[in-house]
Amino acid sequence: MKWQGKSKRKFTGGRLISNRGKKKYELGREAGEPYIDATRKKNIRTRGGNSKVRLLRCDVACVSDPKTGKSKTAKIESVKENSANLNYIRRSIITKGAIIKTSLGTARVTSRPGQEGVVNAVLVFE
Repeated sequence: MKWQGKSKRKFTGGRLISNRGKKKYELGREAGEPYIDATRKKNIRTRGGNSKVRLLRCDVACVSDPKTGKSKTAKIESVKENSANLNYIRRSIITKGAIIKTSLGTARVTSRPGQEGVVNAVLVFE
């Protein structure tokens, strides 16, 4: 598990002495990094009994055309660009803002697949 609490160091490098330990609500999880393959999802229980759908793998995206205002499902062929991390292009990981090549054309991902469980995208015209 990941801890998302306050650091034990100041920004200068000096030590900060904490007046308490780690708390349950400061726990985090590893990022869901969905890549191109047959679709696979995972339900995760979050704080307050709510749930998230973690997308583990995906091969289709709901692509909308801004000119016509209509959406269609399209097969994802590859990840062309990903400003989140350059290694994500080679590993074919889809995140928000990634440019993907689909059967309808090039599209930019507008959803957060690791958090929402779907890949929504908008066609990009170059």
